[in-house]
Amino acid sequence: MKPLLLLIFMAHTLVTAAEFPALDTAHADKFARLALAGLDREYPNKPGEVLAGAQDLKSPRAMHPAFFGCFDWHSSVHGHWMLVRLLRQFPGMTNAPEIRTRLAAHLTAANLASEAAYFEPKDNRSFERMYGWAWALRLAAELHAWNDPDSQQWAQNLAPLEQKLVALTKDYLPRLTYPIRTGVHPDTAFALAQILDYARTVGNTELEQLIVARAKSYYSADRDYPTSYEPSGEDFFSPGLNVADLMRRVLSRDEFSCWLDGYLPGLHAGKLGAWATAAEVSDLTDARIVHLVGLNLTRAWTMQGVVSVLVPEDPRRKVLEAAAHAHTVAGLKLVFSGNYEGEHWLATFAVYLLSEAGQSAKR
Repeated sequence: MKPLLLLIFMAHTLVTAAEFPALDTAHADKFARLALAGLDREYPNKPGEVLAGAQDLKSPRAMHPAFFGCFDWHSSVHGHWMLVRLLRQFPGMTNAPEIRTRLAAHLTAANLASEAAYFEPKDNRSFERMYGWAWALRLAAELHAWNDPDSQQWAQNLAPLEQKLVALTKDYLPRLTYPIRTGVHPDTAFALAQILDYARTVGNTELEQLIVARAKSYYSADRDYPTSYEPSGEDFFSPGLNVADLMRRVLSRDEFSCWLDGYLPGLHAGKLGAWATAAEVSDLTDARIVHLVGLNLTRAWTMQGVVSVLVPEDPRRKVLEAAAHAHTVAGLKLVFSGNYEGEHWLATFAVYLLSEAGQSAKR
């Protein structure tokens, strides 16, 4: 989209944090429209499958009957999560009847049994590891937490996939000797945080203990994080902030405060380094460069997560709050660009941030 046309388009949509004193019904409807537009859009599609033979050459819909839209499997999964979360928080939204109808069509017992069965062959067991797994379990947690007849039916239908991904996680983590530190999908800290929230929501103590133990093993000794190494050119995560957002879930408040002193020793003096400035996004039509819009949103929510466990008088709060605000403004203004490269997934990140999804699970 040309710069002038983009400015005109943005003038008619929701583009600034000032419009978001809180997520409300009108904004929820607008975000929901982005997910609804992609839910049954099969193409373009980016498959991530390993093809064991000619028999595996199938259309996205045939291979993934529940989660075939929104360009790729994980985007479809978290698009479903976003719609459930918005419906749960804003049951009176204009799009509510359509959302229920579309979710019911996707989240059937048969469709989700097929999704679970997909992970049975050996070649498929690492599919979407662990990013897609994390979003699927975030979806399961949202359904479990909502006392709604439709939600409870969808949760029951999702159970085979949920159980399969829990089993795969429990098998994988003891074998993951080193965490994956990256600004894109495979990042370990992001997945552990999401799955820990899931485990606490559903009361899976064994899974919770595994996540906590692995998190401490991977990250407890981290010190002097080099913020100047971020971002890379197509990041949608800060791997360093993902670690902090995980560790505030794992450690007690006092333990985390001490850990943060070592991890970001300049923060008490107001020094946040490269994380103080929002990422610049040069091209909204490039499917990789547009990741940086998501980076601004995820940086904002991880900073908010850290702030949520610091005591009110902690001077580090103001530094993080200012940076989170700057990243929120930078991210929200580009969610609605008119380009499918970003619009198929960015609404989810905006809703996660604005609804404080990562701060709601029991600790």
